[in-house]
Amino acid sequence: MRIDLSFKRLATLLFALFIQVTLAQEVKITGHIFDKAGLPIPGANVVLKGTKVVTQTGFDGEFTINAKEGQTLIISYVGMKTLEIGASKSMKITLQDASNELEAVVVVGYGTQSKKNLTDNIARVTAKDIQQVPVANVQNALVGKLAGVQITQTNGKVDGGINIRVRGAASISAGTQPLYVLDGIPLITDDESSNGAPTNPLLTLSTNEIESIDVLKDASSAAIYGARGANGVVIITTKKGKEGKGTFSINLSQGVSEPTHKRKWLNSKQYVELLQEAGRNAQDLESVEEELEFLSQGTDWRNGQINTDWQDIAFQTGYTTDADFSLSGGDQKTRYFISGAYNNTVGIIDSNDLERLTSRVNLSHKVFDNFTVGMNLSFSRSLINRVQDDNSFSSPLQSVAQSPISPARLEDGSANPNTEYSNYLLAKDNTFWKTIVRRLTGKVFAEYKFLPSLKFNSDFSYDLLSQTEDYWQGKNAPFMATDGAVFASSVNTENYISSNYFTFDKTFAEKHSFNAVIGMEYNNYHRRYQDVNSIYFPNDDFNTIDGGAEVNEGHGSETDYVFVSQFGRLNYAFDNKYLFKASIRRDGSSRFGKNNRFGYFPALSAGWIISNESFLKDNSVLTYLKVKGSWGKLGNAEIGNFASRQLYRPNPYNLKSGLTFDQAGNDNLTWEKSTQIDFGFEAGFLDRITLEVDYYQKDTDGLLFEAPLPISSGAASVNKNIGQIRSNGFEFTLNTKNFDNEKFKWNTSFNLTTNQSKIRSLPNNNADVIAVGSYTINRVGEYISSFFLVEYAGVNSENGDALFFKNTLNPDGTLNKDLTSDYSQARRVIVGNPFPTLMSGMTNTIIYKGFDFTFTFQGEWGASIYNTAGIYQSTAADYYDNQTADQLNRWQNPGDITNVPQARFQKQNGTQESTRYLDKSDFVRLRNLTLGYTLPKQAIKDTGMSSLRLYFTAVNLLTFTNYKGFDPEARRDDGGIGEDFYSAPPARTMALGVNINF
Repeated sequence: MRIDLSFKRLATLLFALFIQVTLAQEVKITGHIFDKAGLPIPGANVVLKGTKVVTQTGFDGEFTINAKEGQTLIISYVGMKTLEIGASKSMKITLQDASNELEAVVVVGYGTQSKKNLTDNIARVTAKDIQQVPVANVQNALVGKLAGVQITQTNGKVDGGINIRVRGAASISAGTQPLYVLDGIPLITDDESSNGAPTNPLLTLSTNEIESIDVLKDASSAAIYGARGANGVVIITTKKGKEGKGTFSINLSQGVSEPTHKRKWLNSKQYVELLQEAGRNAQDLESVEEELEFLSQGTDWRNGQINTDWQDIAFQTGYTTDADFSLSGGDQKTRYFISGAYNNTVGIIDSNDLERLTSRVNLSHKVFDNFTVGMNLSFSRSLINRVQDDNSFSSPLQSVAQSPISPARLEDGSANPNTEYSNYLLAKDNTFWKTIVRRLTGKVFAEYKFLPSLKFNSDFSYDLLSQTEDYWQGKNAPFMATDGAVFASSVNTENYISSNYFTFDKTFAEKHSFNAVIGMEYNNYHRRYQDVNSIYFPNDDFNTIDGGAEVNEGHGSETDYVFVSQFGRLNYAFDNKYLFKASIRRDGSSRFGKNNRFGYFPALSAGWIISNESFLKDNSVLTYLKVKGSWGKLGNAEIGNFASRQLYRPNPYNLKSGLTFDQAGNDNLTWEKSTQIDFGFEAGFLDRITLEVDYYQKDTDGLLFEAPLPISSGAASVNKNIGQIRSNGFEFTLNTKNFDNEKFKWNTSFNLTTNQSKIRSLPNNNADVIAVGSYTINRVGEYISSFFLVEYAGVNSENGDALFFKNTLNPDGTLNKDLTSDYSQARRVIVGNPFPTLMSGMTNTIIYKGFDFTFTFQGEWGASIYNTAGIYQSTAADYYDNQTADQLNRWQNPGDITNVPQARFQKQNGTQESTRYLDKSDFVRLRNLTLGYTLPKQAIKDTGMSSLRLYFTAVNLLTFTNYKGFDPEARRDDGGIGEDFYSAPPARTMALGVNINF
């Protein structure tokens, strides 16, 4: 009995003890999750394996979960490797970066998303891809790094405009540039230049403040921006502070620049020989030699006393100075990022330079556990000394048209006023064009979490672009007849944006993941412009408006528009395999006609992660495979603020005021509509290779055109939505980890894009659209703005006549390819495309011990470029302009085989507009190269620095092309599509720098 009793008591005691231990183990497990740099990770998922118990880390990386010690926790966060670890009290967990590009997080409209679960097509670059590239504008740092995105600076001026085309052209007459969004602020991108050449309004941004740039390329990603997303959306995200020890970084660099290419021109001896020969052949040698006497200004032109290299005078050695700093850090409640940058760029073109100061402060503060507020504020000031547009006779590069026998300056050092054309040195000495651009962008925001899965964001943003221009011309300036003149302008453009939206993000039963956004946005734009002109100055010491005796002209205007929008988006994922997304935006704008004030822009997309299926889940070769597709409708609202309105304009006469009918109204006018589809797949191999392939198609309908009206209507035309175009092509992106170990890493990123942008319908029964004075045509079935020229056929070897193909129509509809020397008998035909049909980029990054080496090659093929200046500079002395060196190969004797006709002064022997001056602009360029060395930590341990890196970097180091002009990317900046007209090449820049971190 005692034994039995004792046994029962013992059993009871053991059972009670077991219960106590079990209950004691069911405690709240707490922990902190950090990245490898020791910074906390907010929003990481913590799952108790085998259960539905799940939680997320807070702002400071801390989590709490009900679990027993020893049970397995699954820790996951996008961009990091998933970790399984046993639970214990007071855990401190470090996550490692994922080895797969597919784990990256991209920024989408009003949120973020893992690229792995993305059904959209978004291209991304991060800070490390664009920092320390010695260019004055952010866009140039992106060249060659994004599939489907073509980025071209108009020419080599430091203030040159930037053209960006996302997946080809989506319009003919409306805007073609993407929408830029900076930290949720749609940026003002108006070109406010008054001198005929565009400026780049995004010069105000500095690369040191940018964390990432995401380009939304397809309709599924861009539809959340509705009527402004048809040309793509560029989302720029600035850097934020992180919790932990404060960091301080300094970057300093100094570089030198030169033109990527200079052309060869005739020297004095060659020029004189050519002009005399041309005069003899035209039986006009006497007048030619009289002009040579004038051009030489009393010097011995027959023996080459003067041999002026005008090209050498127009170009100069450029310099770049960059200095920037950043300070960031924070604690559990407050995070901060503060930065400043200085850039001074002396351009490769004489008298062209830029000086810029930028600053930024980003702050966020956690008021309560579920309530966060913050602000982003930036300011920049850019001072640009500009030169005239390419079609101005006083532009530096037009000086290459001057005769080499003309002195550039007289003996007293003053500019020679007696040159063939206006001597640009007169403009250099007696004029300035100074532009100052100030930009202020700011956002205050608040985020309130009702539940861990439901939050509300309210943002108020402001963008101010303020610009002044001062153009002074002294009494000795070219074409001056009023003892001096001053032009001064001022423009202030403001954009107010209010955004309010809810976000719901939750996973049910571990398989059903929902992410939903719903909200509204109000956008108010206002612009005020004024200018004034003053003349008759007492002397050149007065160069402001009040120094003139007469204020003879002034202008002023105000304009605004409003957007009111509602938007929603739903992402759903089932079992991490089946992905669905739907979005819609409703945009209303004052720009549209009153009968079409509002529009709806829906989008749908879906994806299937096949590699998560059981038959592929454990495959060690094909580690990731996803197919995806999307469809959506977008708009292009860049049609002008009052294109739909019936307008009158003031028209004073004889000091009496009055109004004149100016524009016919169209109450049905609306945005251009773009329907886009995208199909593709993403694959990963061996955790080292990722491949992304996409086919896209953009159909734009309702193109904006001026349709003719009967004369009796009182207006010549009215704006209407007529016409269709289609852009389509393929995109390939391949990322590889060639080597990946602690000592040696080598990664390669390669992208390839094809594009065709063709016209499907036009107004007036599909009639050809040819602008007056243009070399291009818009015709159904052809590329947008195709070159339309007489076809040059070379030289008659018997008599030196220039020949052309007739290209008249035969009775059977074919072209008559007979030759003629009579230009009037030749018919214009479509002969080229101004836009590339194939683009590519390749970036390699190599890291060995402390060394890092990165370089990017970029190439374009399929485009043509028309040298509009060719009819003056490559004409075998038809004019007095200096000639390109290829004119030495002119026809001189019967039997000569050449492409340059006989020199005949002012006889138009082949100098007419034709394909003689049309050339392919195919090229491959070593766009960026950087070589750096980071000193070992042991070497700097006593300096207080955490790292010290020295680097050499270069831009446009090598160019491979057959284009005969200055550069295959340079285009005239005063208008014209695909034309080169004394257009400066880009700069080749090499710089040395140092990056210091504390």
